[in-house]
Amino acid sequence: MDAVRVALLREVLAGTEWLSATRRFAGTLRSSVVPHGGGLLLVGTEAYEPWHLAAHLVDEAAWSGQPELNPTLVRHRVRDGDPAHLAVGLGRLEAAGRGETLLVVAPERPDAGLLERVHDARRAGATVLSLDGGDVEVRGLAHEALTVAADAAHGVDLDIVQHLVSAAAGENSLPAQRGKRRFRDRLSRLADQLTAPPPSRW
Repeated sequence: MDAVRVALLREVLAGTEWLSATRRFAGTLRSSVVPHGGGLLLVGTEAYEPWHLAAHLVDEAAWSGQPELNPTLVRHRVRDGDPAHLAVGLGRLEAAGRGETLLVVAPERPDAGLLERVHDARRAGATVLSLDGGDVEVRGLAHEALTVAADAAHGVDLDIVQHLVSAAAGENSLPAQRGKRRFRDRLSRLADQLTAPPPSRW
């Protein structure tokens, strides 16, 4: 979903709780991964693999200049011959620990094996976030959760919320650090200077 469609979606949802909820969740995600230089693990359930969210986060990481948002997609089934970025299995969760963030996307209740791995990752110090369908155990494991029960009144479902979260995660709403201006900030300032009208001589 491109920026224009996200803007239209936000316009449609203006006045609902979804915009503030997704921005708050995205802010938590960003503040969890940026200070640690990344370490974002993304996992779904056996029946639902969040590859679409992974692709959007990769795009947002590139566009926003925040490579920390690049996720590692952890998959339930890895086949021989899968490319490297699609060849990370559930065993990766067993190595998760302090400084890493585990984002669980679970529209339905995950199997006991995944819940156990998420619980172990949390005990080892990983930050756990969830986009879920309301399962009590998933929410209980998460430091921050956003529940997405189907909102028939506004047509909001898990896919739409993932678009809003990924777009908000890439927004440069955090204050820039003093003395360390990012390349994009410097480039933007230079462009403003070059396109500004000449000063008046009168």
